[in-house]
Amino acid sequence: MALSCMRCSPAAGAVRRGLASAAPPAALSFARCGLRRAAALGWRVAAVATTGVQGAKDAGLEKAARSASQSKVENGSPSEIILDDFEDLSPLSENDDSTVSITVVGASGDLAKKKIFPALFALYYEDCLPKHFTIFGYARSKMTDAELRNMVSKTLTCRIDKRCLTRLDLLTIILNILRENCNEKMEEFLKRCFYHSGQYDSEEHFMDLDKKLKQHEGSRVSNRLFYLSIPPNIFLDVVKCASKSASSGNGWTRVIVEKPFGRDSDSSSALTRGLKQYLVEDQIFRWIDHYLGKELVENLSVLRFSNLVFEPLWSRQYIRNVQLIFSEDFGTEGRGGYFDRYGIIRDIMQNHLLQILALFAMETPVSLEAEDIRNEKVKVLRSMKPLQLEDVVIGQYKSHTKGGTTYPGYTEDKTVPKDSVTPTFAAAALFINNARWDGIPFLMKAGKALHTKGAEIRVQFRHVPGNLYKRSFGTDLDTATNELVIRVQPDEAIYLKINNKIPGLGMRLDRSNLNLHYAARYSKEIPDAYERLLLDAIEGERRLFIRSDELDAAWELFTPLLKELEEKRIAPELYPYGSRGPVGAHYLAAKYNVRWGDLTTEQKA
Repeated sequence: MALSCMRCSPAAGAVRRGLASAAPPAALSFARCGLRRAAALGWRVAAVATTGVQGAKDAGLEKAARSASQSKVENGSPSEIILDDFEDLSPLSENDDSTVSITVVGASGDLAKKKIFPALFALYYEDCLPKHFTIFGYARSKMTDAELRNMVSKTLTCRIDKRCLTRLDLLTIILNILRENCNEKMEEFLKRCFYHSGQYDSEEHFMDLDKKLKQHEGSRVSNRLFYLSIPPNIFLDVVKCASKSASSGNGWTRVIVEKPFGRDSDSSSALTRGLKQYLVEDQIFRWIDHYLGKELVENLSVLRFSNLVFEPLWSRQYIRNVQLIFSEDFGTEGRGGYFDRYGIIRDIMQNHLLQILALFAMETPVSLEAEDIRNEKVKVLRSMKPLQLEDVVIGQYKSHTKGGTTYPGYTEDKTVPKDSVTPTFAAAALFINNARWDGIPFLMKAGKALHTKGAEIRVQFRHVPGNLYKRSFGTDLDTATNELVIRVQPDEAIYLKINNKIPGLGMRLDRSNLNLHYAARYSKEIPDAYERLLLDAIEGERRLFIRSDELDAAWELFTPLLKELEEKRIAPELYPYGSRGPVGAHYLAAKYNVRWGDLTTEQKA
């Protein structure tokens, strides 16, 4: 049974004492958070798996687990754990001298209910939160502590990984142990959740919140994190009130700001100046792109910088084009009022896809420190020219009937103006003017109501010069092109398309995938991006958050295009709901001798 904190790399723990003559124990994973819970629960499961419930009690393993306090950890990965080492296990996050107070501003909203509170519970379940912490919900809605807890409890789930269980006779026993632990953790978590009702622009109401926070913090050093799950037009009101009336007096105060962060360069700069009236840059955690917290995006730099086979190929000499693709198979579905103010370019391209591009194309940073990584990303953005209209195609989905079901068009959404020209699809070609990437097209594509849902990075390599086997591929050499695909979601995978010989006496070639399919390779569930980014904010790790100069550089690339589209009211090309998008996107790719990789029939990794 794999039990681990999602922040950490798994490492098998071998049971060497007390179970030497028993059946092989379950694998346990330990890392920098979750040590005590994983240890205690892990030994309990191992005992059941080998000697049964009574045998576990007789062996005294539960007692040994409860008394465990520390583990030897080397180079960020756990060392092999034996029973003698259990006496050294302890959570690295435990500190009796300080406490963390997390205030979710806008706690009654959908984002808080569906993402933030579940992510916080996931961190608590894995013992990744500090020993002393309190969570407060803050919103205008009238609500009691009990009502908040009831609302939150409906969205909480535990990670009970069944994929490692192969002995069916033990399945019920082990899952009962895990579910029992899950229910206990939920109850403990909800006891730490409280609610305070107040106006977003009232310093008096934030002073009342401050009093409640101090009651829970006691005499400990108080660290405070405010998550702004609210519309951007009230960011400054909340920051002003929280800064003046509810900041920590003896610890740190940090503020997480969700996207959208402005609509263009001017509004973004104005918002940054407003925030800096009350906060310094180190206190502002701009959560512009939660995709940076996705497992496969985080693995991008590992793939490149820790594998010699890839780094020498990562340039214009071997790469023909790079594609960053985002698609959703549903429309606005009643939420068009919000979307119509921003459109697909602001919603997806300017933040999600551009951030992935910068991470993909950056030079090797001096270190893995946040500032070094962000310095390299800024260099990439500053090496790019602002987007031109001729390098962009925009579209908007229209009504379509399929299988007897009629899907409404974008302007048929009651919350969208009938004459709206807001794009629900966009494709663009961007170029980086530096020695590594000069002349290489970086193609972006993002859209709603398309034929599939997914997000991926596709790296198409150049044709093999003087290919000895070109006759086997015919005139279309694109079918013989090597391609590296990083599928961010869903069904995470990394695969490399190669050419190989089909077994037999003849010489027939085939295209196959060398693939790393995460679900098949790793038994543990991949954590949600919100978990990773919330934990980073608590720990002060800033590499996945956006610095102000990086944000400015990003807006400078898109603002001229956005203004031209809106001032000229350029009509988007219509495409049917559930289709592959507007035809214009294919012409844009063909302009640079590129084919969209996601539109070809291929073996799924």
